[in-house]
Amino acid sequence: MRRISFLFRPGWLALVAVVAVFAYLCFTMLAPWQLGKNAATERRNALIEQSVQAAPIPVSELAPAGSSPDPDLEWRRVTLSGTYVPDHEVVARLRSVEGQPAFEVLTPLRLDDGNEVLVNRGYVHTQQGTDVPEFDPAPTGNVSLEGRMRMPEGALGREPIIAADVTQVYSINPGEIGDVTGTTLPDFYVQLDPGQPGGLGVIGLPQLDRGPFLSYGLQWIAFGIMAPLGLLYFVRAELRERRSEKAAPNNAPGSTPVTRQPSTQDKLADRYGKRR
Repeated sequence: MRRISFLFRPGWLALVAVVAVFAYLCFTMLAPWQLGKNAATERRNALIEQSVQAAPIPVSELAPAGSSPDPDLEWRRVTLSGTYVPDHEVVARLRSVEGQPAFEVLTPLRLDDGNEVLVNRGYVHTQQGTDVPEFDPAPTGNVSLEGRMRMPEGALGREPIIAADVTQVYSINPGEIGDVTGTTLPDFYVQLDPGQPGGLGVIGLPQLDRGPFLSYGLQWIAFGIMAPLGLLYFVRAELRERRSEKAAPNNAPGSTPVTRQPSTQDKLADRYGKRR
């Protein structure tokens, strides 16, 4: 134990603690976070690729009234018909499309069976980030639409803003929007395809690339391994210096002391605490 007693000095204890916490975070939080994002991106890309090959299906077949659709149905092309309900229209604020601030217009569609489904009609750019620009109203009368089924965004718990008789929400969450408008909306929404009645700026599909998440996850794993190895290197260097000092002969009596250059051990002692 005397050989490694220097590890109990404050400087060394602090270094060991920092390395241990960093390695723990790498393996339990940072690497899983990036690897999880990689898995989610791969899943999303697979669903989009499948939807491109599939023919559109009536929304009532994928999500009968009163039921929640399977998350694996996201991005599936659907058809629906009914009449827009502009009285229940809201806009999603703080959006960015093509690098410019925008609002997304969300208008429920009352289906032929009387149920309402939230429809994302598209985006409108704004010059002022907090001011809702003018946009074309939804057409009246019965319309037939095609779009893609989307799952709700996470509820942020932030109260909507009402300005100039326009209700602004922070996330596209049908449950929250239904509470705001006093309607019952199913747990999904439909994002319109190009050229649909009432459509505004088309929201394109995400790029089908995996992104850097896998490499980032592997890097955090590597960092979690390298940090303890680096600590072990410094510990071994300290032990080598201590053995070298113990084995070195003392100066003969009466001889002129030899000025010694600072050793690696001295440098480590200056950094992590004085030797015993």
